[in-house]
Parts: sequence; structure tokens; C-alpha cells
Amino acid sequence: MTDFDHLPHEEQLKALLELARAATENYALPDHLTVVMINLSENATYKVEAPNGQRWALRVHRDGYHSKAAIASELSWLMDLRNSKVVVTPRPVKGCDGELIQLVSHPAMHRPRHVVLSEWETGSEPGIGEDLSKPFEVLGEVTARMHIHARQWKRPEWFQRHAWNFETSLGEARPHWGRWRDGMGVDAAKAKLFGRTVDLIGKRLKAYGQDNERFGLIHCDLRLANLLIDDGQVKVIDFDDCGFGWYMYDAATPVSFYEHEPQVPDLIAAWVEGYRTVAPLAAEDEAEIPTFVMLRRLLLVRQPGLVHLQVRQTERGDAFAHVLLRFLEQVIRIKDEHVHVRLERRHHVQNRGAARSAEARAHGKSVAKRLDRPAHDLARVGMFEARGELRDLRFGEHGRGGGHRVRSRK
Repeated sequence: MTDFDHLPHEEQLKALLELARAATENYALPDHLTVVMINLSENATYKVEAPNGQRWALRVHRDGYHSKAAIASELSWLMDLRNSKVVVTPRPVKGCDGELIQLVSHPAMHRPRHVVLSEWETGSEPGIGEDLSKPFEVLGEVTARMHIHARQWKRPEWFQRHAWNFETSLGEARPHWGRWRDGMGVDAAKAKLFGRTVDLIGKRLKAYGQDNERFGLIHCDLRLANLLIDDGQVKVIDFDDCGFGWYMYDAATPVSFYEHEPQVPDLIAAWVEGYRTVAPLAAEDEAEIPTFVMLRRLLLVRQPGLVHLQVRQTERGDAFAHVLLRFLEQVIRIKDEHVHVRLERRHHVQNRGAARSAEARAHGKSVAKRLDRPAHDLARVGMFEARGELRDLRFGEHGRGGGHRVRSRK
């Protein structure tokens, strides 16, 4: 850990703001700017505003998380998405030196930080509790277009981003966000159930596979906080987590922190409907969405923004883990059965050419019938009763649950 990591939280915020203000001098911007933090998680994001009302978004990257090449890779993808008219994304602004990525120092920080400035995108984040069916349907359409683009796009040779596979998400050796078992509020009892769930997710994903049609370049954080609705147009922001993962993971992230809401199964169904208006989506892919909802939920137990900034919120972390526990207690029996069924079904499919007994064939038909349940039926089983608990958590003072996020960017 650096000296910055040991600073009191208020001093960290002060240092980050000072660095952000200093970074504006690297760009051809007007004088007398106001710089205000709007979000704090792995990175610190600021709204920069000129006296004439012109605005920009400035992001100070977390130390050591992404290399300059990885940040440049992120920008290359989002710019191609925008230029190809696949979806509206933030337009990065070059510094006075002609570079999109600036390096800015601060005395409290051991190393300079990477900084990126983008033009401000107007719009409002869709709020839970509203009728989100249409926005989710549109989101499904946009996600499908992004997936098509990702499959067809010829990436630069120097392109490099994280791979979000099972090991780097929930594994023990090299998870990008740290080990889930080290998350706040994960005691021995919770770790036992969470660990069982991790094993089940691992089995499902191993059976599901990582071929090119299922695994590729994705946004990785397409949740409500990273969507803007502007006169019916959906805009996508915050590509910081983009990397190589399962395409259906992008179906799970929109409901992050809201899995307990009663409308979520219908929202997932709307997402699927929208996706299929643009690209085909196999029944097996749809059926795996609940697995990715669970993977995402467990991944967020670690809450990297909280850990990185040394924010002491043990009670909040414990409540978050408690809500997850209640969720998994409801889902685990269904999931346990379906993991067993899923693996058996694949076994029968893979050995289709072999002679099978009448009993095996009958069992295969029974398995197929049970697996015909829509994905949203599985999701519905696991919705929280503790809606109020999680709603209170969703706008945590800092971290991936909301941070200093503004609800409107008009």
C-alpha cells in the first residue's frame, strides 16, 4: 500500500480533488472552472464546468489497476462504437500535447495518476421503481449491437484488457477485485454458503464453456448507473471494467444491487426480447443469465472501491453480506438441482452418438423438460424479501453501490 492509502479518507478526497484541478491545466479549457466530484469507486470522476455552462467529465484512474495501454484500449473501443454509430459513448478530449491520456502528479501520491477528460453526455439515469421495461428492451438492443461490433471489430494489435473469467472473478489465486471471502461482513457462516455457491457457479460455467460465440469483448458494467436516457436515446458510459468475458454477463449487470426488486424478472425478459430484435440468442444462453446474476452478486461482495479507499463501513458491509446470504438461501436449492441437471444434460448431448439405454433416454427427456423453464423464472425464485435493506445499501457513501453518483446529467 502507498502513503496515499494510509491517509484519512477526507485527506484522500482532498488530494484527489487537488489532482483533478491540476489536471484541467493540461487541456485547452476556459478559465475559472469549477471541479466537483460526482462518483468515487475504483476511480474518481469529476464534473468540470466553465462559467458559460460548458461541461466535461474528468476521470482520475486508480493507481495500478489499468496500464496506459489498457486505458488506450478502452478508449479505442468506445470511440469506434461511437464512430460506427453503434451506440453513443463519451467522446474523449485530447490534452494540449495531443494525447488522450494525461499523467498528473500529486505530492501525496507515490506515482502519477492517469487522467482522461471526456465531453459531457446529457441524460438521466433510469431509476428503479419506474417503468423500466422499455429502457431495458432498448438496452438489450444496444447490448446486442455492441456484441456484434465486438465480434467483428478488428482490434489494434496493442489492444489489452482484463479477462473476466471464473478464476479472475471468483477464483482464489488472481481475482481482479480481490477474494470474495475477504469482503466486508463475510463471516465463517456466510463464507460456507458463499463458497458452495461459488463452486456451483464454477461448475455451470465450465459446462457452459468459453467459445467465441459466448465469450468476447464486453462492457462488464452495464448497470443502471452507467446508462443515460436522453429523449429516448440510450447512452452508455463508464467502460473502465470492459474486457473479455461472457456475453451474457452483460445481461446480469443492469440489475446489480436491484436483484431483489419484483420487476427484475420482467426486466430481464424485456432485455432478452430487445436483444433478439437485433441478434439471435440461443435458449441455452438465456437459461444461463441467472448464473451470471449470481456471479455478479458475489463479485460485488468484495466492493473494491471501499477496500481501495480504506473506507471503514463494517456495518454496511455486514448488511450487504447478510442480504446476499438471504438471497442465496432462497436460490441455492434451485441452483443445486439445476447444476446437477445441467451437467447431466450436456453429458447426454456430448454422447449423442453412443448407444444409450431406454432409461438414459427417458432421463434425458425429463432433464430437457425441466430446463425449458424460462431464465426469469429462476431469477424470480431468488428475489429478496429484504427489499428495504438492499435499497438502503444501493447508494453507499462510496464504492460500486453508487458512490457520489448524480442521478441526472442534464
